[in-house]
Amino acid sequence: MDEALARWLVGPEGAEALAEASAWPDPSSLAAAAALRRRWTPEQASAASRQVELRRRGMAKFGDRATALFFPTAGLEQATRADVARWRASRFVAAGASRVIDLGCGIGADALAFVEAGLEVLGVELEPATAVLAGANLGERGRVITGDAVRLAGELLRPGDAVFLDPARRTARGRTWRVADVTPPWEWATGMLAGWTGCLKAGPGIPHADLPEDLAIAWVSDHGDLVEAGLWSGQSDWAPGSRMVVLLPEGIEWRVERRPEPRIGELGRYLYEPGPAVIRAGGIPALAEQVAGWALAPGIAYLASDTLVETPLATAFEIEQAMPHDERTLRAWARRAGIGRLEIKLRGLDIDPAVLRRRLKLSGPNSATVILTPTPAGVRALVASRSVS
Repeated sequence: MDEALARWLVGPEGAEALAEASAWPDPSSLAAAAALRRRWTPEQASAASRQVELRRRGMAKFGDRATALFFPTAGLEQATRADVARWRASRFVAAGASRVIDLGCGIGADALAFVEAGLEVLGVELEPATAVLAGANLGERGRVITGDAVRLAGELLRPGDAVFLDPARRTARGRTWRVADVTPPWEWATGMLAGWTGCLKAGPGIPHADLPEDLAIAWVSDHGDLVEAGLWSGQSDWAPGSRMVVLLPEGIEWRVERRPEPRIGELGRYLYEPGPAVIRAGGIPALAEQVAGWALAPGIAYLASDTLVETPLATAFEIEQAMPHDERTLRAWARRAGIGRLEIKLRGLDIDPAVLRRRLKLSGPNSATVILTPTPAGVRALVASRSVS
């Protein structure tokens, strides 16, 4: 989408086209396209129908408010979830910020959360069409300018400002997780946090080697999904070098304390499955201490314990039965137990749960959970049930 088409889309004629496209169950259908083209050009009709599709997809991230937002395709993919954006804004407010310079604001998802938290916002976006859409999303509540964040940052930042950076993670080949490929450059983005209250958003799988030691890092999970790693500066309660786990929407913030690696041992009464943010933050040793647990095998993110501890950091399972991992054994067990629905969880094994489920030829009225994991006694299949203390 070019800038002129974006300006049409956010204007009065675009609103009419969007309303008409929204009336179609499938705005991408030939019938919808033909109807839209009676009043608008093929490019305009396509932009309106595509926007309605993106809004419907955007409801997974933004809820009903997505029906009033504007999205470029790549912007929707990278846009911050609403819960995460609100949490981030609350940390800027708690740090005493009054104005945020959003360098690389994309569609303005974080900027919206900032203004709703009472912060003044100035967004900078390199891509002109995206800047137009972001400006429409913010309306009168914030301002977006088109330009190069690297060139403009020094001119825009003033004492007391906070800075937020969400570098574009796409190349001509598609989405990228390599920090060497992001725009603006990674070294410049991390350097921008020096001396400012700020946050740099990164992909959740960023290699630990790419994380500066002088920044606090927070791995954020939303409704159980690991969604980002945030690099933070200027947080009085997060010292440089801190490693944090953030669980949303609960708002839990857990500091990862360094502990020795847990010992390796046999199965216990319970098995704990740590959340993905705990794993990425290196929190397995500290979690093992918390649940009086131990590891079942090196590098396997399951913990065994004989103690049931209530923790939001992991899901606890009570082990009801353990058997060797063998398809014939599993099939015989499933047949005897009348298992027709089977949840299969595993770590450290080259097994496709969907393929295994088909091969077991399940049939019956009952459901169960099986956890496949290496142990000191070999790979075991554990029949387990979720526990609550």
